[in-house]
Amino acid sequence: MDEHLIRQKLAQEGSTALAELFSELVPRLEKILHFRIDPRIRSRVDTSDVLQEAFLEISRRVDEYLETPHVSFFVWIRQKTIQTWIDIQREHFREKRDVNREIRFSLTQPNHATSISIAAYLIDELTSPSHAMMQAEEVQQLQSALDSMQEIDREVLALRHFEQLSNLQVAEVLGITPTAASNRYVRAATRLGQIVAELRTRQDGNRGSS
Repeated sequence: MDEHLIRQKLAQEGSTALAELFSELVPRLEKILHFRIDPRIRSRVDTSDVLQEAFLEISRRVDEYLETPHVSFFVWIRQKTIQTWIDIQREHFREKRDVNREIRFSLTQPNHATSISIAAYLIDELTSPSHAMMQAEEVQQLQSALDSMQEIDREVLALRHFEQLSNLQVAEVLGITPTAASNRYVRAATRLGQIVAELRTRQDGNRGSS
C-alpha cells in the first residue's frame, strides 16, 4: 500500500487500521526474527511473544511514525520489532546464568551475530541431513569468511538477501543513498557467491574422501 494511503488510513481509523496493517506484516516479521535471532538461543525465544510486545509498543508510539514524513511504514515497524526483540532477550535471560554469556556476546557483538545467522542459514540450505555432522565446522568456516567482509557490506547482504528488503528500504535502514546500497549489495553478493562456491568445493572433497 502507498505510504500516503497508509498514513491516511491510520489517521482516520486509528487502532483498527494499525492492527490490520500489522497483521499483514506478521509473516514477514516472523521470517526476519527467525533470521536475526542468534541460532544458539533461538529455541529459547518465542517469536509470537516478541511480535505481541512489539505491537503493544508500536500502538503506543504510532504518532511517532505519523509525525515523521520521510520514514516508510515497514521500515519503522521492522525497527520497532527488532528493538523489542533485543529488549525481551535482555530481560528474559537476565537471571539465567547458563546463557548469560551467550546473550551478552550476541548483544554486544551484533556484527558477529549477523555472520552466525547468515552462516547457519546457508548451512541449512547447502548441507544434506546425511552430512549434518559436518555443520559445526562448516558454520565456523563460513563465519570466518563472512567476518572478513566489511561490516556494512555484510549488513546490506543480510537486509537484501535474507530479510528481502528493497534497495530503497536498505538505504533507509542504513542511512545511505540508494546507489551506495545497490553498489554494496552487488559487491557483497559477489563475495557471498565465492564463499558458497568454496564451501561446496570443500563439501565435495569431504564426500569424495569419505
